[in-house]
Amino acid sequence: MSKRRFEPLRGTARAIACLLLLVPHSSFATDSVDEILSRPGRLQADIVRDARSRPDVTLPMLELQPGDRVADIFAGGGYYSELLGAIVGDSGEVLLVNNAAYMKYAGQALAARTRGRNIGPVTIHTREAEDLNLGENTLDAALIIMSYHDLYNVDEQGGWPKIDAQDFLSQIAKALKPGGRFLVVDHRAEAGSGSSAAQGLHRIDMDFAKRDIQQHGLRLVGESDVLRNPDDDHSLTVFDETVRGKTDRFILVFEKEL
Repeated sequence: MSKRRFEPLRGTARAIACLLLLVPHSSFATDSVDEILSRPGRLQADIVRDARSRPDVTLPMLELQPGDRVADIFAGGGYYSELLGAIVGDSGEVLLVNNAAYMKYAGQALAARTRGRNIGPVTIHTREAEDLNLGENTLDAALIIMSYHDLYNVDEQGGWPKIDAQDFLSQIAKALKPGGRFLVVDHRAEAGSGSSAAQGLHRIDMDFAKRDIQQHGLRLVGESDVLRNPDDDHSLTVFDETVRGKTDRFILVFEKEL
């Protein structure tokens, strides 16, 4: 798959946000996200979330084009799915992927998003981790936002069973077309902690994530520090009121080898 590449992002704020990117972005995607974020009719909760999630930075890293097919993994209430649908347009498709546990957690938010609203070419795709049913070479991009660590978290009593993380990531890698991109955003854990902080703290070590994902034939091609928060105490659970919604987060984007 060939992705068009143009000049780097314009504007001081964007340049700073993406200072660490290893490759230039598509100006098409950036301009599209800016326009989409300002459209009337968006949910007020989404507008509030924009400031803490920075889709103006994360989504251009996928270099999407109209007609692309994207999987939003563990999409919850569909905040990103709706934005992605607006980018890929009616000729594209967004798979809003949740398992039963995520649907139980986010089902009401998803129902509120879809009730009486057109969220574009978004297909609700509820599957369990052992069979995501994504196919082979079917996706131009995939993303998992704030949920990669859940591959290493187990809470049987709470309804979250153990996941075979390597099989899960292999399914995503297999589904991506050559050159397809995979975006990961997650809560940063202490360096060197591996996946241990996923249990209890719901965090994960960024360097562990890089190694873990790259072993599936996905090459790291970009990262950004725009969601860094040096005041975050990495020893706290992400649900602690002092850091909730403002944790120290990493942004990584990978590309499937040709």
